[in-house]
Amino acid sequence: MNLEKLFHLKEHHTDVKTEVMAGITTFMTMAYILAVNPNILSASGMDRGAVFTATALSSFIATCLMALLSNYPFVLAPGMGLNAYFAYTVVLGMGYSWQQALAAVFVEGIIFILLSLTNVREAIFNSIPMNLKHAVSVGIGLFIAFIGMQNAKIVVNNDSTLVSMFSFKSAAQNGTFNTEGITVLLALIGVLITGVFLVKNVKGGILWGILITWALGIVCQFTGLYVPNADAGWYSLLPDFSNGISVPSMAPTFMKMDFSVVFSLDFVVIMFAFLFVDMFDTLGTLIGVASKADMLDKDGKLPQIKGALLSDAVGTTVGAMCGTSTVTTFVESASGVAEGGRTGLTSIVAAILFGLSLLLSPIFLAIPSFATAPALIVVGFLMLTSVTKIDFNDMTEAIPAFIAIIAMPFLYSISEGISLGVISYVVINLVTGKAKEKKISILMYVLAILFVLKYIFL
Repeated sequence: MNLEKLFHLKEHHTDVKTEVMAGITTFMTMAYILAVNPNILSASGMDRGAVFTATALSSFIATCLMALLSNYPFVLAPGMGLNAYFAYTVVLGMGYSWQQALAAVFVEGIIFILLSLTNVREAIFNSIPMNLKHAVSVGIGLFIAFIGMQNAKIVVNNDSTLVSMFSFKSAAQNGTFNTEGITVLLALIGVLITGVFLVKNVKGGILWGILITWALGIVCQFTGLYVPNADAGWYSLLPDFSNGISVPSMAPTFMKMDFSVVFSLDFVVIMFAFLFVDMFDTLGTLIGVASKADMLDKDGKLPQIKGALLSDAVGTTVGAMCGTSTVTTFVESASGVAEGGRTGLTSIVAAILFGLSLLLSPIFLAIPSFATAPALIVVGFLMLTSVTKIDFNDMTEAIPAFIAIIAMPFLYSISEGISLGVISYVVINLVTGKAKEKKISILMYVLAILFVLKYIFL
């Protein structure tokens, strides 16, 4: 098989070694989804093993499609945030069964495919101004870094200030240093190690950061510095192969969608909520990662976007059939791009690893969140650098960009950042009389109105 012919490596100034490294890196920064997704969805009553298999399989299929339909280094998997909405809001909060929630995801995927085959989503992508696209990249960077710091427990809840820094002193006093405290310390060391690798231009530095942090954790476990306590949620860092190598059965969740509530108003609202978040999370991710990798053309458009959007839509539909929440383009793809990944070969490598992970579930379920956190924090830094491309001399561009940037980490949502960015862009330019000279597209006005209506009714 001629990789050059298939992926046009030279044209994208890359080579097989770089792409393979980038694919492994993206997979490693995303591998946590194989552990996290079954945990979240099992809260809705779904079988953990089945969700694990559905997660790996739908990620494999959707990512292969991304490589073949668009030749982009983006990797797909069931999305964070969307899985929580599925389990905690739709099932536990609104009282739907998980089978009905899967039906909503399936219908959303079908609508998504239709929107992708027409030019609706492409037109939305192209209508967003360039400064806002850069802002989305920056906002996602802060959002990823925040998720990383939360995963590692560096940032903790605090009643008086909402969030605060983890306290080593209180961990020592209440005896949690050997579980929580040491993992926070390891995550901080991991950030420094990964940072040094980046400064030294070490190939695969982000991946090495994950592996070294995990290895340090294992050393701490052997020396008694880290003491696993499964009851409190602190598991052994060593892979557990006691059950041998086997793929968990997908039978409990496969094709278990329940369409009995399709025609109720609540169902329509739920389906649109999935569609809305999926659509703008995906667009946001594509905008953010593509602008970071200089893949946008001079007009700020993404050349093969139709293939990218279609693979995302098909992934969601297949995911619902297998038994998992909405599949979306992962913002962690930025870590592979940061390693130099530029073509679909990066995605294919990651997809193959998702396929292999079916056999190696003990290993992926053993990579702790404190080991992947440094990768997320450093990728956040790399995406933040797009802030230099925003035109801060023009206030009508800079203020909406700033609003989009701060909304993502503080409101914990990529789609909220885009919503508020679009609304503020349209309103500020209209009120100050700059709309005409900016040539704001009709679609931006339509989006702004839709976003305002969303806040009123959803």
